[in-house]
Amino acid sequence: MPDDGNLPQAKPDKLGLPTSPRAGVWLLGISLVLIAFNLRAAVSSVGPVLRDIIATAGLSDAGASLLTTLPSLCFGLAALGATRLSRRLGPEGAVLAGLAALTAGLVLRGTAGLAGLFAGQVAATAGIGVINVLLPGLVKRDFSRRVALMTGLYTMAFCAGAAGAAGATVPLASLLGGWGGGLAIWALPAGFAALVWAFQVPRGRRAQAHAGFTVRGLWSDRLAWQVTLFMGLQSALAYLVFGWLAPILRDRGMSAVDAGLVLSVSVVAQAAASLVAPALATRGPSQSFANVLSVALCMIGLMGCMYAPLGTVWLWAVALGLAQGALIAIALTVIVLRAPDPHVAAHLSGMAQSVGYLLASAGPLVAGLLHGWTGGWNAVAAFALAIGAAAALFGYGAGRARHVGARSVRTVGS
Repeated sequence: MPDDGNLPQAKPDKLGLPTSPRAGVWLLGISLVLIAFNLRAAVSSVGPVLRDIIATAGLSDAGASLLTTLPSLCFGLAALGATRLSRRLGPEGAVLAGLAALTAGLVLRGTAGLAGLFAGQVAATAGIGVINVLLPGLVKRDFSRRVALMTGLYTMAFCAGAAGAAGATVPLASLLGGWGGGLAIWALPAGFAALVWAFQVPRGRRAQAHAGFTVRGLWSDRLAWQVTLFMGLQSALAYLVFGWLAPILRDRGMSAVDAGLVLSVSVVAQAAASLVAPALATRGPSQSFANVLSVALCMIGLMGCMYAPLGTVWLWAVALGLAQGALIAIALTVIVLRAPDPHVAAHLSGMAQSVGYLLASAGPLVAGLLHGWTGGWNAVAAFALAIGAAAALFGYGAGRARHVGARSVRTVGS
């Protein structure tokens, strides 16, 4: 066995942060895709068995609303502490901690009754919130010349995971004896991703180098706020669609099965768009046009689903999915591109996703309140159009080819 001195060593970047040896970059990329596959399964697996949980576990309507609101809230709250955790453990160690929380939460929510369901969902989605923040920084560090490709791949992976969990949870629940088994089974791919990722966690001096930086000037930077609000507003549209598109279509006369299929088709279109959109958006230095165009297509698709003849809904759902897949993929790409180095990328990601997901949680909530107050969907449509207009405005600003005015500094004692 060779000693550590004979192993290929990572070369430091301009800030002293070691990058992965070239031989390990492929494993790193595969690991990131495996992780990304698990980042939405915890969310999309609950909805298909929610009625079963209500019927068999005594979950109230208020409890069901809370359960479906937890993901975006936990994403945002956990994101606030992600960069601090990264400074203590290094980004790879913090991601591993997030994967451990995700895996344990997925087991708990399917094996410990109603209390375990809520506790497990909090743990799982908090783990996801930490990982969400740190992946863009890792892409900036290790795939600086392949940002669009890598962002597209992991965005496609979490869309695929969401679609797979939405479609497979009910059959798995039937096979495994109930909704608990159908939810707990998703701990297997999460645990596998954690096992693979464990080999990416550095030790000793390299881990200390990862943890020795902080970032100053970010929260007062105008461009950083434009990136943050673009991320949050496009996410608000996404959660509004996830929460309310199927009820809208059912009120228009579609069966429950067909309404669910329309949403599934839209999610599949998201996965396809998320792979190619970053590459197209980064052909030039600015992503402003791509951001505005994607928001416009999103509004056209959503309004088509709400008001166009019912026979054309499938077409509008595909358009909506393509737009929303492009929006999330480009929003994540913009976080990386607007940061001058991996440390700023991680902190900008934390800012964008903490504020963004907390803002996003208001989208479906306000939509539900408007529908309850008015008894129809016109006010919801107007609300969605207002969100879209603001997303286009901030997306134009966030897409400009410049860096945020924050800087990385070494922490005392590092």
